Parts: sequence; structure tokens; C-alpha cells
Amino acid sequence: MERIAHGTGPQGPPPSTRLRKGRRATFACFALNGFLMGMWIVHIPVVRHHAGADHALLGWLLLLLGAGAFAGMRLAGPLTDRFGAQVTVPAGAALCALALVPPAWAADAPALGAALLLLGFGNGCLDVGMNAHAVQVERDYGRPVMSAFHAVFSVGGALAALTGSAALGLGLPAAATLGATALGGLLLALLAAPGLLDPDPAPDPAAGPEPLPGPTGPRAGRPARRAAPRVRMLAALAFLLMLCEGVAADWSALHLEDSLGAPAATAALAYGAFATAMTAGRFLADRVAARSGPVAVLRHGASLAAAGLALAVAAPGVPAALAGWTLFGAGLSGCVPQLFSAAGRADPAAAGSNVARVAGLGYLGMLAGPALIGPLTRLVPLGPALLLPVACCAFAALAAGALRPRGPARPQPMVSER
Repeated sequence: MERIAHGTGPQGPPPSTRLRKGRRATFACFALNGFLMGMWIVHIPVVRHHAGADHALLGWLLLLLGAGAFAGMRLAGPLTDRFGAQVTVPAGAALCALALVPPAWAADAPALGAALLLLGFGNGCLDVGMNAHAVQVERDYGRPVMSAFHAVFSVGGALAALTGSAALGLGLPAAATLGATALGGLLLALLAAPGLLDPDPAPDPAAGPEPLPGPTGPRAGRPARRAAPRVRMLAALAFLLMLCEGVAADWSALHLEDSLGAPAATAALAYGAFATAMTAGRFLADRVAARSGPVAVLRHGASLAAAGLALAVAAPGVPAALAGWTLFGAGLSGCVPQLFSAAGRADPAAAGSNVARVAGLGYLGMLAGPALIGPLTRLVPLGPALLLPVACCAFAALAAGALRPRGPARPQPMVSER
């Protein structure tokens, strides 16, 4: 496997001050998004009780959160292409932060449904805008940096879990906690906004799509193909892989409890192991992608995830099952960021729209995964039902070639972090 030459020296030229600020601003936006959504998740039980919604009704209301997110993603993509992330990211961050408050005030199901639709819309706008900006930062750096942004999103969610748990333990009202979070989110969005990069100049149409950083192969010099079919394939892979993430979030603890008889406290470790491995893996995935290329990250990562979940399903006891869920998270960790990066690079003039397509279908996969496992358990036990995400990972590993650049390779400024 060919290795990348990072610039003109052992470490390459340093990034500009402007680019470093752009990267820090992107980290701030990902952390903010993770924290805002994490605070919402922690307060779901309190909000549900205040709105008088039972579990079944809450499940339907949460679909409105997903519908709002999908609509926000589809709108934010073209707007980002037209006006730049400097406009859409602060607007999306402000909307997402402010939309965190109405669910806490919802006194009935219709009000909660409307509030969740708005929260989902703000989340979708911020999600696409910040990922499109991350693609621009990665392109200007000339090496993979996308996975670290997604890792910081997970860190933001973990901090929200700790903060929200402490607030609930102190008996603070949800409206006060979420209101304070919204104000803090607005402040962080304002502080991060000046660091966002100006839109890149319009690319030369004759140059074709820009290839991903990574090892070149025999296909690198072939003529550029239409981006649309490739983006559809990337979106399909995002659907399958984020379906797997959704399954882990909703069914990992139940798998240990129902299939292996683990007590609830022990069963909860399954998702903890998955999430920890996912976060740690994302901090490492950029270096792996720089050395081996995004195709290898997806192929080997999805293969490891399939093997890990298969181990968890076949595990005779809790320790082996926890090891399997850990490998599942480690394998999945670097996969989806590679898809977002490839979508943004498929056509730089439509990076926002393409990221929106991949993120939107991936988000639907995250919602669909847990919903599909439930009906399957009426036909087979939970363990065999979890072979569905195993098959999804296996397919993603076989289709990893979709990440190969389709356009002719051209020089990129390779920089290193100082």
C-alpha cells in the first residue's frame, strides 16, 4: 500500500493561521452539536412526563425529530453551496440551541411534537453545515482530519450526559437547564463564527472532482465520472452503517440482558464499550486514512465491525459479548466520516448538497435500524436478529471501492498540525 508524502519535508509546511482557526471553529461546532443533542437525550424522561406522553406516543413523536432533521439537512445543503458555511453554520447552531428550550415547556403531545420538529430541523441544518465546512477544512489541510471532528461530537455528547445527570441530581428544572444550555450554545456559536473559513473559489469545471487524500491506485488517472451515481452509493452505505450505529444505541444493552441474562447495570456496559471504542477509534482514524487511504479504512473497519458483532451474537458469556461490542464500535468508528468526506469532494461546487444527501439518508438509517430489529424479534430471537447489521457491515466492506477518487489526481497542499 502506497504511503502519502506529507508535503515538502518530514512534516510538510505548517497550516496558515486562518486554517488553524477554521479547524478550531469546526471542532467547536461539532462539540456544540454533540452537547446540545446530548442534553436533549438526558432530559427525554422529564420532558415526556411533563407532556403526558406514554412510551408508545413518545416513539411516534420522536419520528418528528427525525423528519425535522431530514428536512433541515435537505435545505441546508444547497444553502451552504450558495452562501457558504460562514452563513449556514452559525445560523444552524443558533437555531439548534434556541430549539432546545421549547420541548421543556411542552405541556401536551401536540406541543411536544411541534417542538421536536423544530429541534430536529435546527439539528439537521447545523449537521450539514458543519460537515460541509469540515470537508473544506480537510481539503485545505490536504490530509484526513474528518474523523477527529466526529470524535469531538461524541465527546460533546458524553459531557452533556455528565452535565445533565448532575443537573437532574440537583433537582434543577428542565426548562432552566435547557435554557442555560441554549444561552451557552448561542455564545459558543458567536465565538466560533469568526473562525469559519470563507467559501473556496469556484472550482474549474474542466478540472473534475477533487480526489481524496490518500494512496493513489490504478484508477486514479481515469477520466472523471458523473458524481451523482457515486454520491447515491455513498448515501446508501451511510444508511447501512448508521443503521448499525442506531442498533447499537438501542439494542446493545438489551442483548446482554435478554440473551445472556446480565443484570441491568452490567448490560449497560455494552453501549458504554461501543461508544468508548467509537470515540477512541475516531481520534485514530485520520492517521490510518492518511497512511492507508479511505478505502482501507472503510473495508477493514466494516469487516472488523461485522466480526465484532458476530462475536457478540455468538458469545457464550458477558465478557466475550462486551469484547464483541467493543470491536463493533472500533470498526465502525472511522467509516461514516470517510463517506461524508468523499461526498463533499465528489463535486466541490455541490459539496453541501452532496453531504446533505449522504447525511440525510444516513440519519434515516439510524432511525430505521432500531425499528427494524423490533419486528425481527417476533420471528427470531434477538441474537439472530442482530445478524442484520452484520450483513450491512459485510456489504459495506465489499463496496468500499466506492470511496476511490473518480477524477484525475492533482497536487494538493499537504500540511501538518503544529
